Amino acid sequence: MWFTLLGVLLAGYAILDGFDLGVGIMYLGARGDREKRLLLNSIGPLWDGNEVWLVAFGGALFAAFPHAYATVFSAYYLAFMLLLCALIFRAVSLEYRGKRESQVWRGFFDACFFGASTLATLLFGVTVGNSMVGIPVDENMEYAGGFFNLLKPFPIVVGLFSVALFAMHGSIYLYLKTEGALQKRVRVWMWRSFFIFLVLYVVVSVYAIIAVPAATRNLSLSPWLWLVVILNVLAVANIPRAISQDRPMHAFITSCCSIAALVFLFMTALYPNLVLSSLAPEWCLTIRNAASSEKTLVIMAIIAAIGMPLALAYTAIVYWIFRGKVKLGKFSY
Repeated sequence: MWFTLLGVLLAGYAILDGFDLGVGIMYLGARGDREKRLLLNSIGPLWDGNEVWLVAFGGALFAAFPHAYATVFSAYYLAFMLLLCALIFRAVSLEYRGKRESQVWRGFFDACFFGASTLATLLFGVTVGNSMVGIPVDENMEYAGGFFNLLKPFPIVVGLFSVALFAMHGSIYLYLKTEGALQKRVRVWMWRSFFIFLVLYVVVSVYAIIAVPAATRNLSLSPWLWLVVILNVLAVANIPRAISQDRPMHAFITSCCSIAALVFLFMTALYPNLVLSSLAPEWCLTIRNAASSEKTLVIMAIIAAIGMPLALAYTAIVYWIFRGKVKLGKFSY
């Protein structure tokens, strides 16, 4: 159950924070200070709430599977410190950019916002890629490698794929939130980011089938899972259809479904493992040997049953309040 809930939290974060990271990736395409402010204000009321899903995922992993948490943070320590810095710089850039009229001041924070958004997304993708190919973990559940052991071809390709995916997701969101000349230019961004995403989607899929045995192991054991693969392909195919028919909400919902399906397939590729050992199969951290006590998991389930509906309700209310086109006002960024 907790493995499934981790997947739900990861999918929620990827969908919600994915589009505002995507806005950051596409940010330098804006012309002039007004357009940049419009992009910032499109995610201004939402970005910090979206990141709550990442905090919840980390907390759930720590409490439900502490051995996996410890191993993962040992392995990705430097990468996670870079990620933490990137997330901090994003927040600081959003809040501090408008404090002065200086072009140098605003230009610095513009570059920080773009760079931090891109770096964070790339690091997320590299982490997912390494989770699929495995990392050097010994018999004591300890990481036995260094930082450069994580920079393998497949994880790097998955990192680039994540950047393209979130850029597309963010562009579709921006098309929903903008109007006029900016919206016309965002439409061009949507098409360009979609085609880059599509190329990398094919590359990652073929690469995974050929070079990553774990990617299709459970698909062979449970053929019904191929239904999710088919639905994912159909969702990806529907994105350009919705864009061409000028149905941005349909495109955005389909993009959300594509991300959810990708997270589902990622979790399927891992199961029943949490951390794959590239040194020996018997040294993998699984949902059994990495889990907390059953009593702990039961108590956590009760807390989750109370907390998750509240988080979902809060998210729905915030998105309803700030629906519609973004406008610049007295208290805008």
